[in-house]
Amino acid sequence: MRVVVADTSPIFYLLAIGHVDILPRLFGKVLVPNAVRNELFHPTVSAAVHDWITGVPAWLVVTQVHAIDDVALQALDAGERDAIGLALSLHADLILIDERKGTAVALGKGFEVIGTLGILSLAARRRLIDLEDAFARLKRTNFRYRQGIMDELLNQLKDG
Repeated sequence: MRVVVADTSPIFYLLAIGHVDILPRLFGKVLVPNAVRNELFHPTVSAAVHDWITGVPAWLVVTQVHAIDDVALQALDAGERDAIGLALSLHADLILIDERKGTAVALGKGFEVIGTLGILSLAARRRLIDLEDAFARLKRTNFRYRQGIMDELLNQLKDG
């Protein structure tokens, strides 16, 4: 099985739209650093997110990360930095991350990267969700997206 590490935002948004359950169906176990768990406890997140992370599901493995002295990671927030650091230490196969800077650093380190939109598209291709409905739910959150990317993913699903 692939080693998959996640940053905060894909988990947060999948929780927000009621589709976090696709992660174990797509990837089996997902590893997150303590910093991601802590970000999901932030005072600004909903009680539902707090409740979910309090009762961490068996497929989500919260892992301690030792600081990595890497200048490329310094400009990232704690969740991104520790997710990439964890991925480096475990020689992960995939990182789930949305933010541009974090994605660029992860790609620069040689990782395969997929964000929330890609996760939803993959789940739709495997017939786990309705992509149009998932995108409509995502639009009701504060997720930043480009409509063109959503349209392209919907078209690929229809054509495939």
